Amino acid sequence: MAATKDYRLLCLENPLLDIQAFGDEALLEKYGLKPNDAILAEEKHLPIYEDLLNNYDAKLIAGGAAQNTARGAQYILPPNSVVYLGGAGDDKYAAILRDAVKQVGLRVEYRVDPKIPTGRCGVVITGHNRSMVTELGAANHYDLEHLKRPDIWALVENAEAYYIGGYHFTVCPPAIQELAKQAAEKNKPFILSLSAPFICQFFKEPLDASAPYWDYVIGNEGEAAAYSESHGLGLTDVKEIAKALANLPKLNTQRKRVAIITQGTEPTVVAIQGEDEVKEYPVHELAKELINDTNGAGDAFAGGFCAGIVDGHPLEEAVNMGQWLARLSIQELGPSYPFPKQTYSRQ
Repeated sequence: MAATKDYRLLCLENPLLDIQAFGDEALLEKYGLKPNDAILAEEKHLPIYEDLLNNYDAKLIAGGAAQNTARGAQYILPPNSVVYLGGAGDDKYAAILRDAVKQVGLRVEYRVDPKIPTGRCGVVITGHNRSMVTELGAANHYDLEHLKRPDIWALVENAEAYYIGGYHFTVCPPAIQELAKQAAEKNKPFILSLSAPFICQFFKEPLDASAPYWDYVIGNEGEAAAYSESHGLGLTDVKEIAKALANLPKLNTQRKRVAIITQGTEPTVVAIQGEDEVKEYPVHELAKELINDTNGAGDAFAGGFCAGIVDGHPLEEAVNMGQWLARLSIQELGPSYPFPKQTYSRQ
């Protein structure tokens, strides 16, 4: 069998260095944080990153939703299969980030901004709660110029599929559109994650501009509900929303659009453009005592799913690969995957 070529999957979004540690009420109080929350950092929060690094047993993870997904896809695929784009600084946080991705075999091509710090997410874990404080930093300054740089565009042309994390709609929609057009012109899969309800609500215009290019759109039940509400669909049933997403107008008619909605422990819903039947794929149960942390489960699902699509597996198998990787991830702390590496086998 001929060897597969390198860097078949290209991912784009906002890289962050996750600095996570077990804390206590006093640490939350020190920075005015709620036990279970996700906020953007204000001036008063900025010292938390050094605090966690210096005074706590912090675990460092190459984070940002799509970078989690890229690591997940690379976890399953052969070496040198995935390349990830985004913006980073030229500082110790970027160096830590590069070390972290190197360890898991993910290639990154960051747009380096020497004046702006690398994006960071401080994660304080108290019991089953996690308080996340994010400073986007250099991730917020990715630009089309980097994507179109000859060496980066060569990676785009080489790739066989593209995955976009929806948080990038807040940063550089033109880069998303360029990848979308390339996918349609060359008949390559364009896979998009809705990522968060606020993307559907407050970044509707760039989201809708990309919609005709979606070959696969992935979301959870909360994002599906937000899409329905913000687009006036009047639908509350997840299966009906999936069907509506699948049947939005589409430019590349060589591929039927597929909409995938995850629902935690409830079945994964899959709708295909032009087909009446909406399929449900049950999630394999995991004993509660084995669940460590559900943060990043959606990113892991997308990673397994992308690996399946890039490797040419049937849709049902790609969904199963997503569920398999999500199942592994929730047994780890944070959006991580177990080492030594486990090999995918159908559940």
